[in-house]
Amino acid sequence: MNNDPIDFLSVGDVFIDTFIALDPDDATVSCNVNNEDCTLSMKFGDKLPYLSSTPVVAVGNAGNAAVAGARLGMKSALLTITGDDDDGRKIWDKLTSEKVLPYFMKKEPTMPSNNAYVLQYGPERTILVKQAEYPYAVPADLLEQHMPAWIYFTSIAHNTLQFHKDMAAWAKAHPAVKLAFQPGTFQLQLGAEALKEVYAATYAFFCNKEEAQRILNKPTAEFPELHAGIRALGPKVVIITDGPKGLTASGEDGIGYSLPMYPDPKPPVSRTGAGDATSSTICIALHLGLPLEQAILWGPVNSMNVVQYVGAQTGLLTKEKLEEYLKAAPADYKATKIF
Repeated sequence: MNNDPIDFLSVGDVFIDTFIALDPDDATVSCNVNNEDCTLSMKFGDKLPYLSSTPVVAVGNAGNAAVAGARLGMKSALLTITGDDDDGRKIWDKLTSEKVLPYFMKKEPTMPSNNAYVLQYGPERTILVKQAEYPYAVPADLLEQHMPAWIYFTSIAHNTLQFHKDMAAWAKAHPAVKLAFQPGTFQLQLGAEALKEVYAATYAFFCNKEEAQRILNKPTAEFPELHAGIRALGPKVVIITDGPKGLTASGEDGIGYSLPMYPDPKPPVSRTGAGDATSSTICIALHLGLPLEQAILWGPVNSMNVVQYVGAQTGLLTKEKLEEYLKAAPADYKATKIF
């Protein structure tokens, strides 16, 4: 019986991230002439001092999205597995404090909770990550009982291909539920053919420009071709971010929009979690009934505030605060039709 529906269900792994701020005197970043393809270098074999170490609990794409939903006033839940250990208890306590509903959360007593280590150099970072191979399965009975309006499927470990297929089959059987897909590292490595059922069942798809080029195997393609290619795989709405240039979006009508970044009030502290804030917040705006060209305005506002803090969740906004920023937006912060 559908006795307690929810607005937003995020699906994927969660972590404790430990941010290690590197001393710029002991590390260097080198990029090509376009300021791309950057590498982080440190002297091998040395004991290098660092500036600070900051643990951040219950993060990762799925955890960030679930907390974003809860901060925006949604009935937000998370389908994830942690270890039954001290780190797992910290994760559960943090999510409970954020009012993330625990209906779909499980503890696996034989496996550790996920930890990641974030080497932070200025606002950018390199993340060392190892994801436990948890036994994920589609909780069909729970999904029927707590029927979500949206499912937000994102980064998860590489042992979960069958789980992807089963989740896609469930979404296909429940067309009133909108599936959002923001692929993580493993999902991008698998490629679109292996996940064709997921793409076909997806309503809203999120990635960055380089990821879209990789998914389509079109390394020089630009936005009209990228959007058309991703939509041809199944998604109805496609959002492709482009770093400091902002994002592009297209919907079922094929019309494409460009949107600049919301201006930073001061230089970013850490960009970790910016993409999660953008994607999940746009989903919430679409869930609230906003048309695409208005819904996309919400995402970069939340992202702007997230990058003002270390950790991906501290800066996540309430709906009221986000609307204040929208009212104060500069005149050029608007969606422009580009195709």
